[in-house]
Amino acid sequence: MAKTAAALHILVKHEAKAQELLKQLEKGANFQTLAKKHSTCPSGKKGGSLGEFRRGDMVGPFDKAVFTGPILSPIGPVKTKFGYHIIKVLYRT
Repeated sequence: MAKTAAALHILVKHEAKAQELLKQLEKGANFQTLAKKHSTCPSGKKGGSLGEFRRGDMVGPFDKAVFTGPILSPIGPVKTKFGYHIIKVLYRT
């Protein structure tokens, strides 16, 4: 079972916006470009990069998505108390 992961994410306030961004990603849009333009999280300035973190460091639904979802494919929208996330897991170790 993986103990750490690295991921990018885009955080938005509304599910409809998250769905719209997910569709753009499925059509080949660049994840980091969309994060810089749309994410309300400070990590957006870094293309959505959250770096490496341990299991349990993030809020429950986000953590579950990162440690059970596919690697290198957009996951979401994932709802947390912060809003709606589109997540791209880079790796798990």
